Amino acid sequence: MTRMLPLLFLSPLLSPAQDAATLVKRLRAKMDVVNDYRATGTLKTDVSFLRIPVSRVNVLYRKPDRFRIRKDGGISLLPKGGVSINLNAMMALGDVTAVDAGVSVLGGKTLRIVKMLPSSETSDIILSTLFIDEKELLVRKAVTTTRGNGTYEMQMDYGRQAGYGLPDKVVVSFDTRDYKLPKAITFEYETGEKPANPTKEAKDRKGRVEIVYQSYVINKGIPDAEFK
Repeated sequence: MTRMLPLLFLSPLLSPAQDAATLVKRLRAKMDVVNDYRATGTLKTDVSFLRIPVSRVNVLYRKPDRFRIRKDGGISLLPKGGVSINLNAMMALGDVTAVDAGVSVLGGKTLRIVKMLPSSETSDIILSTLFIDEKELLVRKAVTTTRGNGTYEMQMDYGRQAGYGLPDKVVVSFDTRDYKLPKAITFEYETGEKPANPTKEAKDRKGRVEIVYQSYVINKGIPDAEFK
């Protein structure tokens, strides 16, 4: 009887981690059905020191991690490593350790919090915290910390493609001090005007990128050339 006591005390501590791993496995299986997709939508960028009009965009994804957003007639202006860390690519990471972190309420829904730590030391993602709707098996929110591009928060709204785990709307929030402007930034501006150098105060604010998806074409194949 004495030898059994350690196991009895340890098993309640082990079960949450096992449950978290099972939940992530189920979530991955659902999203793994999507091999690729093309999507159209609108992109709105809200950064205090930039003036960027709302743009129509085309979005391409092919698993495990090919992802592109292109603005009609130009180059998309996005925080490096931000929106491109989409859920499908995140869930396609290799070995991860899933840790149960309790529950949270968001939008009236009780969500399970799971922290995902990649095992690979070369992964750009250090930690992802997922807020999962267990009933619908959907990620409603994700907070991701990267090695070189800061921390990003994504919130997702679902509708027509919820069965594939694909959102109708994604809002990404980030610290503007981590916002890295691409060299070809002038292509984003109809006037060709370069943005002013941001003040320290402006750089310390939050930025926001919003994508509203209007249509998806799923699992029809996308050649390599379209990701270049």
